[in-house]
Amino acid sequence: MSRSHTRVSKEVTDEACPLVEVIDHVAGKWSISILVAAARGPVRFTELERAIEGISRRMLTLNLRRLERDGLLTRTVHPTVPPKVEYGLTAMAQELYSYLTGLVDWAERHRGAIVRARAAYDTTAAAR
Repeated sequence: MSRSHTRVSKEVTDEACPLVEVIDHVAGKWSISILVAAARGPVRFTELERAIEGISRRMLTLNLRRLERDGLLTRTVHPTVPPKVEYGLTAMAQELYSYLTGLVDWAERHRGAIVRARAAYDTTAAAR
């Protein structure tokens, strides 16, 4: 491999890495569910746990911490006994939420076309 090719790969990798990392964090199964559930306003841990079918407490905790670290969630601890903790979307996450709802709308509009395309592909692939 030539040096110039290596430099191009490094440049592309350096530019793409932050994007890939962010997409990996926000596009995960649980992250999207958490963001959607928290979009309705401040929500407590147990409310998230009930709203997100199939998520374990450990996985919810890990994802909440990661989303908070990424600046997508705020965590507010109210000084009560027992402590009351609420999670809410940051302004950045609210913007992301609008894009997610756009993606959901797109998927709904094109669901039939995708199903037909898959069936046509599978039929063609089976005939090969």
